[in-house]
Amino acid sequence: MPPLVSSSLPPSLPSAAPLGVAVLGAGKMGADHIRRLDTVISGARVAAVADPDEARAKSLTADIEGCVALTDPLAALETPGVDAVLIASPGPAHEAALLAALERDLPVLCEKPMVPDAEAALRVVDAEARLGHRRISVGFMRRYDAEHQRLKALLDAGELGAPRLLHCRHRNLAVHPYFTEAMLITDSVAHEVDAARWLLGQEITAVQVFRPTAHLPGRTGIPDPQLVILETDGGVVVDVEILANGGFGYQVGTEAVCERGTARIGEAHGLLTNTAGRWGGEIAQDYLVRFADAYDRELRAWVAATRRGETMGADSWDGYAVAAICAAGVEAQRTGHRVPIELAPAPFMNGV
Repeated sequence: MPPLVSSSLPPSLPSAAPLGVAVLGAGKMGADHIRRLDTVISGARVAAVADPDEARAKSLTADIEGCVALTDPLAALETPGVDAVLIASPGPAHEAALLAALERDLPVLCEKPMVPDAEAALRVVDAEARLGHRRISVGFMRRYDAEHQRLKALLDAGELGAPRLLHCRHRNLAVHPYFTEAMLITDSVAHEVDAARWLLGQEITAVQVFRPTAHLPGRTGIPDPQLVILETDGGVVVDVEILANGGFGYQVGTEAVCERGTARIGEAHGLLTNTAGRWGGEIAQDYLVRFADAYDRELRAWVAATRRGETMGADSWDGYAVAAICAAGVEAQRTGHRVPIELAPAPFMNGV
């Protein structure tokens, strides 16, 4: 999305005042962000936590001075001392929370997906446009991963020439029983969609999905793995291997094939052992371990920018684009056909 132009950006916070954050959602991701804001990130404090499970919210906030635990997200936004909002609730709850935050002109960091579908995403984009300045950052944390940032810098510098192919793999230890085949695209490949757009600086124009096997016995019933092919307006082909139930760990890797060379990230195994005639390393078991540093960097950058009265990172238009591309991906998954993608026109342009 082109930058929003506004002469009425809210002033930055007083230098000594911590940013009071309301965290909406206290599940796995929300709990990790509560811990991070309370113990890792300077310049911020958890002012309120809202979750339908009141006991869980209270247990997570019991040792946080001045923090209130609630079941109503709107009440959390109205809590005295709340300056900003972090949305970590399930995707279907995001639209109402985002619109409520925009009504109150509160800065928001919203975990992906921004909203589950393209129509809802456009409603959020339009609401932010009417506000007149950016307020929403979408939590595509790979933009803050050190390896992804190095690859981005390398591609932007042009040392390897123009990119031609982008090979991506996204492997999970396992997924929840409620996980559906469509969620392979909307909840997993969504990360590669954003990463590809960001790394290449190009838009995705078509998608096709292939199933190498019908199913794997003893798994969740999801046809797994799948291969997603994305085409960009710059002529790059992006392939994404998505494996929901790998059974061995969590792996995310990307290789860029360019005119004059290649670059690959995601191969590090951390600790390496040599014993009993074998060598080996460790594989992260979930995203909170693999991207722990990226989440720290993301929240640190968001808090610092918000305190300055600025908004950073992926914006609401990025959230819309990913939702629209994923919707096309689900159609391609269902039909087996190549599905062209045409995004709606942006509701505002730089300088307008």
